[in-house]
Amino acid sequence: MTRYLALDAFRGITIALMILVNTPGSWSHVYAPLLHAKWHGCTPTDLVFPFFLFIIGSAMFFSFKKTNFAASTPQFLRIVKRGFIIFFIGFMLNIIPFNSDPDTWRIMGVLQRIGIAYIFAATIVLLLNRRGIFIVSAVILIAYWGLLLSVGAEQAYSLEGNIVRQFDLAVLGASHMYGGLGIAFDPEGILSTIPAIVNMLLGFEVTRYLTSIKDKKESVIKLILIGGLAIGFALLWSLVLPINKSLWTGSYVIYTTGFACLLLALFVWLIDMLQQQKLAEPLLVYGTNPLFVYVLSYLVATFYMNVFVGEQTLYDWLFILISTHIEATFASFLFAFSHVVVFWYVSLILYRKKIFIKI
Repeated sequence: MTRYLALDAFRGITIALMILVNTPGSWSHVYAPLLHAKWHGCTPTDLVFPFFLFIIGSAMFFSFKKTNFAASTPQFLRIVKRGFIIFFIGFMLNIIPFNSDPDTWRIMGVLQRIGIAYIFAATIVLLLNRRGIFIVSAVILIAYWGLLLSVGAEQAYSLEGNIVRQFDLAVLGASHMYGGLGIAFDPEGILSTIPAIVNMLLGFEVTRYLTSIKDKKESVIKLILIGGLAIGFALLWSLVLPINKSLWTGSYVIYTTGFACLLLALFVWLIDMLQQQKLAEPLLVYGTNPLFVYVLSYLVATFYMNVFVGEQTLYDWLFILISTHIEATFASFLFAFSHVVVFWYVSLILYRKKIFIKI
């Protein structure tokens, strides 16, 4: 089995990007590529979360390879336990600092989606062969498309009337959903987590395929072909099924997987073919404790927002301090980038001490 440093670098850059897009100095001053698409469409920021799911699928391949993909009751229990812990951590992040009304606690979120998708994706890869995984992936995306259309073509992809929102309203209730889009709508809702499973499955299968190719030049060519075909297919599909992160449409799944393949091809070329390992070293460090670093970055941002300097939160105070002598949007970017650097140093300390925090 051929080992690719490119996969580790991919994981590292994904974590760095997650921190960069999640902690701008001010949401009112952000460069357009670092914002999510308002509804339909896909910005570079909209690639980050599916990239994270993709690398979890990749990590599953190496993890289960150690046990020869053996499906056993203890293995499934570990999968469920790990998925539940990830979900629980995400839920706790939602309600920190525990001073809000329980009737308004948001249930779903990024880690919650990861936890649920992990349980299903891990179970599928242990029970099915390659052909079965691709069949299940296709069935999930097509069936989910059917679910979206079940409310009628006019409402299927609208913010107000889509089935994802209607289902979450019925199961979770409006007060337990995200409200950042002006109405109760959760971009990490329950139904829209179903197609996210496919991002993990495709990350698993791309990694299986990549590690089976001994010639790294051939792997780059094939990754480019797969990525290009996936993006082209997704764009054609988007003529009838919009690329939409909030609804996590099938076209969005294929589109983002295509870009994951292209970025992976770039890293294989730079790191594994041209032997530019120095380029990979900072990213390798960042990818060693991804879940811990993500949670820590969230906790630090929450701390900023709940500590006051006079009448301002520490978060706002720090941004104003930076933006006093720098243009606001660039200051907002520097604020975010400084956090990328700080958490890289945290990762470096853990890496040097050989501390790897796993669930």
